[in-house]
Amino acid sequence: MVFAVAPTWLAADVVDSSASGFTVKETINIQASPADVYARIFRVSEWWSSAHTFSQDAHNLSLEEKVGGCYCEKLPGGGGAKHMEVSYLAPGKMIVLHGALGPLTSLAATGTMQIQLSAADGGTKVEVSYSMAGYLAAGLNTWAGAVDGVLNQQFTRLKSLMEKGVPAGK
Repeated sequence: MVFAVAPTWLAADVVDSSASGFTVKETINIQASPADVYARIFRVSEWWSSAHTFSQDAHNLSLEEKVGGCYCEKLPGGGGAKHMEVSYLAPGKMIVLHGALGPLTSLAATGTMQIQLSAADGGTKVEVSYSMAGYLAAGLNTWAGAVDGVLNQQFTRLKSLMEKGVPAGK
């Protein structure tokens, strides 16, 4: 797996990692208000990469802005996937989701993603923390770098969409 060095406006890191789980953290500054960034996060199909979906089409993704809301994906033939569920909302400030993204859904594991927004330097500081815990014979730590890379890519795409009108990369 190839990982690029993150630009200075994005800090990405595997905070900790063990056989029983890991935590990754992304910090990014977006030149838009916290309210606008918050609203755009819920339009996930506009900024998430199709390459990181089961259906290979991000337009099949949805994220409901309510406690109990589903971060779900429609699949061909009437199928679907529930990646995560919203467990906490503070509009313009914080979103907490529980569940597992993508291929992690098939593991004996679960995760918590916290997306915290705060005003900073005329825009918004976005801090994303994703912790996974559970069991995998090879150790969940084997997934930490890949998950960090995927989240890094997705929030870089969000930044690009908010600031340039198009998501960056694939």
